[in-house]
Order: sequence, then structure tokens, then C-alpha cells
Amino acid sequence: MIDRLPVSILLLIAFLVSFSLLSEEMIIGKESISPGINIVFEAAPKDTVFPLDSFLSESETEIHIEMLANWSEDAPEGSPVGGFIAYLDVFAIISNDLGDSLKVNLSPHLNLSDNFHYAQNIKLPGSIDDTYEITFEIYPSKDTLGIHYDWKSSIGSFLPVYKFTYKNLNFKKISLMTRR
Repeated sequence: MIDRLPVSILLLIAFLVSFSLLSEEMIIGKESISPGINIVFEAAPKDTVFPLDSFLSESETEIHIEMLANWSEDAPEGSPVGGFIAYLDVFAIISNDLGDSLKVNLSPHLNLSDNFHYAQNIKLPGSIDDTYEITFEIYPSKDTLGIHYDWKSSIGSFLPVYKFTYKNLNFKKISLMTRR
């Protein structure tokens, strides 16, 4: 049957399979928060992030930790469904079972698969064989975000502080993967 398929179809199938293998990410958790925001926490294969002097180099990185934050169908009027939620301060506190820990600030990043998202290249505070716990802390950027009267009177504050903890995580598989 395969020998009867046109070459273009076979090439498309090969491309899709190879693309999905290269873009595999580990979903850590999914949340829906007020006011109408969908959050996805992921661990992705390490990557080169520019400018090079601002981010941990790919050779020193074990995983690329990410948070996608987008408006949902339940978002306030005027919010573009699927649009990126800007002006968040996001931290990930990563600890292993031995008590080694690391706190990192996830900064805005841009790529072709996720578009705008919050992320950071990290070296785990222990071995890739360890079991980890991650707490994500999400705060509104109070010093840079202005809220208009209509939002404040209808919605209130932009966003309360949220914390999400995920336990028993193993990053060995994702840390051994590469994007290229």
C-alpha cells in the first residue's frame, strides 16, 4: 500500500513525524484561572535563546521550563481568545528529594511553536535522575501595568497571586532530548 502513495504524501508524513519528535514537550500541568486565562506549564528540550549573553547557554542547560498564558473563551470582553497574557512576573521554584533547590524567573520568550510564552533555560539543582517538585508563582507586574477605570470597575484587579505545585516529576527523558 505504501509503495502506491505519491512521493509528496510520503514526504509530508515523514515531515510531520519528524517535527512532532523534535517538538515534544512534557506537560507539567494545566490550569484555568480568573479572569479567563488558560495556563500550561511545560518542560521542553533545551534550546539556544538569544541574546546569548542574557540566557544560560544550551550546552549548560538541561531543560527549558515554560509557562504558556493565553486568554480563554471565558475572558473579559475585548480579550482576544488565544492571545498572550503579558505583564506577568513568573517564578519557578524547583526542588529535588534531597533538598537541593533553584528559583528562576521565567521571562517572555518568542518562538515559532508557542509564539509568546514565559520561559527559561535551566540546569536542574540535582541529577537528571532525581524526582522533582516545582512550584510556579504568578504575580501581576505591578510597576508596569496600568489598569483603566472600566476594567477596575468591572473586573477588579488584573490578577491575584497564584501558586501551583506539582510533585513527583522526572525530567530525564526531556533533558536527554534535543531540538536539532
